[in-house]
Amino acid sequence: MRVILGPMEGVLDHLMREMLTEINDYDFCVTEFVRVVRQPLPDHVFYRLCPELRTDSRTRSGVPVKVQLLGQDPEWMAENAVRAANLGAYGIDLNFGCPAKMVNNSCGGAAMLQDPEKIYQVIKACREAVDSAIPVSAKIRLGWENPDDCFEIVDAVVQGGADELTVHARTKQGGYKASEIKWDYIDAIRRKTDIPLVANGEIWNFQDGQDCIATTGVDSLMVCRGAFNIPNLGNMVKHNVAPMPWSDVVDLLLRYSEYEVRGDKSKYYPNRVKQWFAYLRQAYPEAADLFRDIRTHMAVEPIVEHIQRYRDTLQQA
Repeated sequence: MRVILGPMEGVLDHLMREMLTEINDYDFCVTEFVRVVRQPLPDHVFYRLCPELRTDSRTRSGVPVKVQLLGQDPEWMAENAVRAANLGAYGIDLNFGCPAKMVNNSCGGAAMLQDPEKIYQVIKACREAVDSAIPVSAKIRLGWENPDDCFEIVDAVVQGGADELTVHARTKQGGYKASEIKWDYIDAIRRKTDIPLVANGEIWNFQDGQDCIATTGVDSLMVCRGAFNIPNLGNMVKHNVAPMPWSDVVDLLLRYSEYEVRGDKSKYYPNRVKQWFAYLRQAYPEAADLFRDIRTHMAVEPIVEHIQRYRDTLQQA
């Protein structure tokens, strides 16, 4: 089984990748998307979103990192894919699944699902431009509204020459609703094509992973939101370990705080850590209480100090 740490825009930055890949046995991970417009992007854009390019496209713990591109123009997607590859990217991943309204309104992400021909053109251009030794993969949803559209979309991906395909088993309109998950479509896709597949969506624990494998016939799984609910989800899914204890999560929060405050994103720390609490409190009831204590703070220091005092209290109990 492979377990992959998927991308989450505005949440899973390089600091979070650093931490989560150290405590989980992930096979590889994917960056937040690099938004491609009609121009060659400067090197600093790639380094900002994927500083791992400076270390052989791997996290400190040695986990490979793919650079994710989002855009709709085949020529410029290809040119920027080559730029990422020349900087040392382990792989190029093309985003055709992001459901964010701002992205879709500019014809990117999941909006591309309505135009399989354009998906084909983008993938073909990137695959032909990038050295064959570097994998070019894609991520899709089942369609914009009708999941049956997935077969035409997958055909476009395959004909374009993608090396691997991640399928989020919901439509764009299905959002992130649990009731909208359709793993059986991944099984149908697997039966119709030889392209290596990664299954994504509603994998929150070991049993979910086993159920997904049984339903889809695919043994490569991507986790995204769940990795923020329970920080060691990768190892739960892959090795059937127990969820991380809350006291260890608090230590991890402080470690993350050190990463963020010392790193290049300290001004974003209050919002980032509050976002993480929104996920943690779905799995840890204690997170809701701690979040209530820090949510009114807008500066770094009082948030970190409060978490430190909370940790000290836990250790004395």
